[in-house]
Amino acid sequence: MTGECVAVTGGGSGIGRAVCRLIASEGGSVAVLGRRLEPVQHVAAEVGGVALQVDVRDAEQVQTTIAQAAEAMGGLTGLCNNAGTGTLTPLHETTPRQWELAVAVNLRGTFHGIRAAAPLMLAAGRGAIVNTASVSGIRPSPGEGPYAAAKAGVVALTAAAALEYAPTIRLNVVSPGVVRSNMTESMMASGKADLERTIPMGRVGEPEDVAELIVFLLSGRAAWITGQHIAIDGGTTLHGGGIEQYARAVLDGE
Repeated sequence: MTGECVAVTGGGSGIGRAVCRLIASEGGSVAVLGRRLEPVQHVAAEVGGVALQVDVRDAEQVQTTIAQAAEAMGGLTGLCNNAGTGTLTPLHETTPRQWELAVAVNLRGTFHGIRAAAPLMLAAGRGAIVNTASVSGIRPSPGEGPYAAAKAGVVALTAAAALEYAPTIRLNVVSPGVVRSNMTESMMASGKADLERTIPMGRVGEPEDVAELIVFLLSGRAAWITGQHIAIDGGTTLHGGGIEQYARAVLDGE
C-alpha cells in the first residue's frame, strides 16, 4: 500500500479500524472517517492518519469530507465505504424511521461515498473502491428486512459502478458473515459457542480477517479484479445466513 491514500468510513471501530491499521502497516496513508469524532481521532493517532467527522447520510458532508481527506493526504487513490448499522425487528413492527435509517446509512451512504470519490480518482487516472455489504444481503435472517435490503442494494450498486468507471476505477464489494464487533456483542453474549457450531470454519470472524481482503482489493495486487462480490464468512453461507437461531430468539423475546 506504499503510496496509496485511502479514506475509510466507519473507521473508528471494528472492521474499519482494522482496515486503517493494516493500510498504515503496509505503508499507506489513511483518513479515518466516522460519525463520532473521538473514536476516529483515537484510530488516526494509532495509525498516523487524519481524523474527520462525517455523517454518511448527508451528501454534502460526505462530498466536503472526502475532499478534505484527499487534500490532507495529497490525493485519493482508495475508498472503503464501511459505515453501517442494523437492527432485528419484524417488518410489521419496523417504523418508517428505522427503515430510512438502515437505507440511509448502508445504501445511500455508500452512494454518497462513490459519488464524492469518483471524480477525484478519475482526475488522478486511477483508484479503487471497496464497499462493505453483508451476507444478510444474500441470505437474510428473520428481522433483518431493512438491513438486508440495503446491503443487497450495495452489491447491485457496486456492480453498476464497476461498469461505469472501468478501467480507471476498480470497485468491489465484500460481504462479511458474523464478525466480532460492537454490532455483534449481544449475539456473542447470548451464545457464542452455539453460534460457532453453525460456522464451518468453527469460529466467528475477526475484524482483521475482513481487513485482509479489503486491503488486498484496494491494492495493486488486485489490479485485474473489478465488479466482484466476495462473501467472507467462514463458510456460513454454504447453509444459510448463520444467525437464524439468534434472530428468532430476539424476535420472540427470549
